[in-house]
Amino acid sequence: MMKSLIHRGPDGQGFFFDDTNGVAFGHNRLSIIDLTEGGHQPMMSEDKQVVLVYNGEIYNFKELRKELEGLGHRFRSQCDTEVVLQSFIQWGEDCVNRFCGMFAFAIWSVKDKKLFLARDPMGMKPLYYACLPNNQGFVFASEIKVFLALPDFTPRLNSSSLQQFIEFGYIYDVNETSLEGIFKLPPGHILEVFNGYPNKPTPFFMPRMPDYPNSHSLEEFQSKLHSSLTEVVFQHLVADVPVGLLLSGGLDSSVIAAIAARQQKIRTINMSFSESNIDERFYARLVSKHIGSDHHEVIINSDDLINDLEKVFWYVDDLFTDFGLISTRLLYKKCREMGIKVVIVGEGSDELFSGYSNIRYFERDKAHFPNVWKLFQLYRRYAGRRYGKQFIKFYVMMNDYLRQSKGDMLLAIRLFQSKNQLPNNYVMKVDKASMSVSVEARAPYLDRRIAELVYQIPNRFLFAENTNKWILRSMTDRYKLLPKEIIDRPKYGASMAMSWMDDSRNFREYSRKEILRKNSMVDKLGLRKAMEDYFDNGKVGYPFPHSISLFRNLAWRLLLLNLWSQKYLRLGGA
Repeated sequence: MMKSLIHRGPDGQGFFFDDTNGVAFGHNRLSIIDLTEGGHQPMMSEDKQVVLVYNGEIYNFKELRKELEGLGHRFRSQCDTEVVLQSFIQWGEDCVNRFCGMFAFAIWSVKDKKLFLARDPMGMKPLYYACLPNNQGFVFASEIKVFLALPDFTPRLNSSSLQQFIEFGYIYDVNETSLEGIFKLPPGHILEVFNGYPNKPTPFFMPRMPDYPNSHSLEEFQSKLHSSLTEVVFQHLVADVPVGLLLSGGLDSSVIAAIAARQQKIRTINMSFSESNIDERFYARLVSKHIGSDHHEVIINSDDLINDLEKVFWYVDDLFTDFGLISTRLLYKKCREMGIKVVIVGEGSDELFSGYSNIRYFERDKAHFPNVWKLFQLYRRYAGRRYGKQFIKFYVMMNDYLRQSKGDMLLAIRLFQSKNQLPNNYVMKVDKASMSVSVEARAPYLDRRIAELVYQIPNRFLFAENTNKWILRSMTDRYKLLPKEIIDRPKYGASMAMSWMDDSRNFREYSRKEILRKNSMVDKLGLRKAMEDYFDNGKVGYPFPHSISLFRNLAWRLLLLNLWSQKYLRLGGA
């Protein structure tokens, strides 16, 4: 089991066994803070009554450590792991509300005979769990592949998750995974386990919604956002290993890089693609020159992607189709070869600041339509304009978000994107792609302090002057962080992999062969004719009232599904 996760922590390995209570912990360490043996895990309290195994980073650990020392706690190391342990000893389960960071951890309390699990508010770090058959116990891990090593576990495809994946390109359910019987702890939740039986996950992160009558002014929100980002980015730069920043040349990553560059000399990395019309190097160079970074460029070609494609699915064990998955993994690999062990990324801004065009569509053009019609149109957009089997489930979920947002459709969509789409697609890509090559990726926008602030920003400051992300753009302009060309630049939504499916002959031929392989998923799902029409007859989709209108999206999902099933379903003989 430990060997299957060695990529997540090649710098050290540790074990803990409590034979009396039937508890065992294992940990693979990726050393980032305090590279000595002081950060070794599993970590035990001095009285040996509390044991911690932990994945992630607590960015405010220095402040918490100072507070704990004032309360009489003594520390044996300089790492944030010990801060997590001592915080639990001091504050119990409420310690999670003090942590600003990305984390998934488990704590065994010998005295209480209780296992306590927690996952960070925005779902940056994964945490999977399962109850074994025949009352054999409870297992948790950072990746699904661990469960394949269990003697009585047979991997079986979750049919509900499969339908979500085919329609949405990821599994939006906060609990379900690709395989039956394996669950994920939702972001911002804790879980207690007694005698091998888990209670229901409990939320601890419940950010405030906008208070429209008493809302701050635009200038006040700009000031709060700038000061919060400055503090958060500063803490994200703390590491005892080299740090780099991914710089696409878009607004999100450029803001992070500009704030970081005002605090210290930074190294930025840009990725571009051959055989594709996607090339943002001009904008990244413009930003780099403006902020004075040490800038590097990495070029990815289709052969690199094909050579890595089948291998990568050993690391990507839960289904999702962020199209930057393979190229991003290759980029992280290049960073590691450059000696960079921590990479700061711009993920999360679109979901929090309403950067997607489909949000504005529902406010501007469709205000007079009933919610059921709006939600059906929204569902069509998320599902690739297909009419599938997920609408009722989606409708129920969105109605709950509408209740939380007091009928605010735009806020409800933001809640869906940040709580369902982000952790189960884009953030999952960041974690699995980076950790597959032993690199830690950090996302300042997904710090709870930023999320708590941005959730309170009213719509009028997110959309203004016919521009999205207005609060972020106007803050950037007010504090003169970036050139106007970057501040005013619209979102560049093209996808490398999607482009190659049509533009690269090698990649298209490879995809066709794999997707139309005999007895593949295309037959089990009844989609062979659609894919033959796409690859052989040049059709881009079927018009209404047929259920498929975007063949290229579907082709990419089927390609990933085939490669994933070869790795995970056949391993167990399913």
